[in-house]
Amino acid sequence: MKTLIKTLIVALLGLSFVSTGFTADDKEAMKDHLMMKDGKMMVMKEGKTMMMEKEMMLKDGTKVMADGTVMMKDGKKMMMKNDDMITMDGKMMKGGAKGHSTK
Repeated sequence: MKTLIKTLIVALLGLSFVSTGFTADDKEAMKDHLMMKDGKMMVMKEGKTMMMEKEMMLKDGTKVMADGTVMMKDGKKMMMKNDDMITMDGKMMKGGAKGHSTK
C-alpha cells in the first residue's frame, strides 16, 4: 500500500511538470531570470528582485540591455515586452512562465 501511495505521488508530481510544459531543469533555471515588468527590466536572483541597471551577458552568449533589448548570439535583435522572461541560460518565455518558450 505504501508503495502504491509513493508511486501515485511521484506520478502526480511528474504530471505537474508535464502540464506546464516545463521540465524540472526549466523550473530550476527560472528561479534566476530577467523579466520586463511595467516597462522596466527586473532581475530575479536568489529569490530577490531588483531593477536591472546594466547590460547582462547570459550563459548562451545572449546580451540583454537594461532597456529590454535582447541581442541573441546569432545576431538577431528583439525587444522584450511586458511580462516576457528570459532565463540565465537564454530561454525566452513570452508572457512569463504562463507563456511558451520561443527557443
